Amino acid sequence: MNQLTNQVIAKRALILFAHGARDPGWAIPFQQLQQLTQASVPDVTVSLSFLELMTPKLPELVAELVQAGCTEVTIVPVFLGQGGHVLRDLPATVEQLKLDYPQLDFRIAKAVGEDAAVLHAMANYCIDALA
Repeated sequence: MNQLTNQVIAKRALILFAHGARDPGWAIPFQQLQQLTQASVPDVTVSLSFLELMTPKLPELVAELVQAGCTEVTIVPVFLGQGGHVLRDLPATVEQLKLDYPQLDFRIAKAVGEDAAVLHAMANYCIDALA
């Protein structure tokens, strides 16, 4: 499935990288995050990619972005922490992508759950659940 078909591809791309699951409904919050993010940065192509069980996988998506003229990719792991997938699997995949696409600039952000603002928002949500 080519998720970029109806998008105008910017030179810069932001990839929200999530784990994936068998249940398609699991991806809904990630799709909403992608849409909210895209609305905030219209000059950047914002896409969603998955490690496993869902598509597109990161190599497929990067190939589409490169083919469309993208030159810079930032990957944000939409994980709560820097576990094995973020510490080992993602860097290994990106190292191969760097070999495959030496013209492409890559940046990997830390896991979203390790950002102080995200943690505060989650804590506020948990506190609000008491009401």
